[in-house]
Amino acid sequence: MATSTLLLHPVRLRIVQSMLGHAQTTTRELAERLGDVAPATLYRHVAALVDGGVIEVVSETRVRGASERSLRLNLSRASVDPDDEALVDDERVRAGFLAYLASLASAFDDYLAAPRSTLEADLVGFRQVAVFATDDEWREVAATIRDALLPLIERSERPEGARRRILGTVSLPVD
Repeated sequence: MATSTLLLHPVRLRIVQSMLGHAQTTTRELAERLGDVAPATLYRHVAALVDGGVIEVVSETRVRGASERSLRLNLSRASVDPDDEALVDDERVRAGFLAYLASLASAFDDYLAAPRSTLEADLVGFRQVAVFATDDEWREVAATIRDALLPLIERSERPEGARRRILGTVSLPVD
């Protein structure tokens, strides 16, 4: 199955996003994070992501007679290739984008519902900016952002005080 087909599904996209920033997670932890997803549905979509190589099974252990899997996100397969042929279908792309926006809204709702200090103290922000840039300039900006984030994405140990943060980006030309 094409990566876009896997990732442009709302439940599978939420599974992948809930795994971002975690070295590994169990299926039970996924069920806790995605409490509104029925267990049978969750397990079916996790299986599809495993079959598609987006999620890797790190280990399996027996817990009270059941098998519990530890899972790791395969970051090289956890994003859609812009050249993917499935992206020519505007309705599928729109559905995937709306699922992405819904997952950001859900994460923001979770943040607002939890005990917290202030948006400023928690470094929460959302904004839009408009710039005029050539395609080459914009590629350079995107590469700079990626290069700045890579050490944080790839580090194996979490320093004391580090919090899992979500950075969502949308880039599109608007004429």
